[in-house]
Amino acid sequence: MANIISDETMEYVGILAKLELSEEEKEQAKSDMGKMLDYIDKLNELDTSNVEPMSHVFPVNNVFREDVVTNGDDRENILKNAPGVKEGAFKVPKTVE
Repeated sequence: MANIISDETMEYVGILAKLELSEEEKEQAKSDMGKMLDYIDKLNELDTSNVEPMSHVFPVNNVFREDVVTNGDDRENILKNAPGVKEGAFKVPKTVE
């Protein structure tokens, strides 16, 4: 394991993450973090010069439709559902004095 995490680094990470770890948990976390860094080092050994960078595993296309009005101005039918109508708008009972 080439990546050894110091006690100071673990304390700092604990402060940033607002964690209170026991000594046993700190040792386990140090070991886990070291393994993660070793794995990253191993991945960095791969030749990715012919691999196109991508931001998503699957191709991302615009899935949104055009914003087109389909029902138009249907005020007459809409106002048929109103409890009351005044000057072409819904008329409802007063709720605030």
